[in-house]
Amino acid sequence: MAMAADEIATLIRAAIPDAVVEITDLAGDGDHYAAHVTSEAFRGQSRLAQQRAVYAALGERMGGVLHALQLTTSVPK
Repeated sequence: MAMAADEIATLIRAAIPDAVVEITDLAGDGDHYAAHVTSEAFRGQSRLAQQRAVYAALGERMGGVLHALQLTTSVPK
C-alpha cells in the first residue's frame, strides 16, 4: 500500500499551515519520497526540531504506508 505525494503534502500543511512543501517520488513506487519543507515556523528551531515537527505531522504513517522519506527543512530567505 503506497501513499500519494499530495497526501503527504496535505498532512504536513495541516500541521504546519504556512509550509511550502515540495515532494519528489524518488523511485516511482509511491513508497520512497524526498520532501523539502520550508516554513517560518521553523525559525529559531534546531534542524532536529524542524524535522521532528514534520515527522509528527505524518504520525504513524512513517514506516507504515510511507516507507521512506528523505527530509530537508528550511526557513524562508
